[in-house]
Amino acid sequence: MEVKDYIIQESDKLFCQYGFKSVTMDDIAKHLGMSKKTIYQHFKDKDELVNILIKDKLTTQDCNMDFSAKNAQDAVEEIFFAIGNMHELLTGMNPKLFYDLQKYHPKAWLYFKNFREKKLGKVISENLERGIKEGFYRKEINIDILTQMRLAQVDIIFNQHDHYTTNKYTIAQVMIELTEHFLHGICNQKGTEQINQYQQKSTQAQQPL
Repeated sequence: MEVKDYIIQESDKLFCQYGFKSVTMDDIAKHLGMSKKTIYQHFKDKDELVNILIKDKLTTQDCNMDFSAKNAQDAVEEIFFAIGNMHELLTGMNPKLFYDLQKYHPKAWLYFKNFREKKLGKVISENLERGIKEGFYRKEINIDILTQMRLAQVDIIFNQHDHYTTNKYTIAQVMIELTEHFLHGICNQKGTEQINQYQQKSTQAQQPL
């Protein structure tokens, strides 16, 4: 692994644990066991490091969503792929992360907003269309309204996490709970049976051999 990628990877661990504001370049250097001078050879400042880190994360998410859409057997399984991805991405993440990002790193926040509006909204809308076409989602649902509602759920969790978590639940737990609730709301009986099948498979896969 190149030094630049290593710095990004290890900085990400610190940011996820403590938030962007609390972690200084000194903290990163100490964590990495290298001088700040070495870090500054690769990044102009902490803001540039955060910008590149967020851009890389969003690129990875973009690839994950494309993979889920192409490899899922149906729209319901695509949502289950997303749930697994959320668990991996959000578990252990400090809820302050998104507040810090919005307040202290506006360019990186803009990357996130553009991703939300251009990519995430499109993926949600296409999944709803797919589910209706495959006969798993209710035909009468309004795709535009539900797409905006789903995006609003994401905004609420990231921007008003205290209202939901109250220090009892992680962002991952809340987001997964809302996603499963959303899925049950859009599915017809055939879709609900499909949910049960995937949940059963997931439970069996988690059981020790």
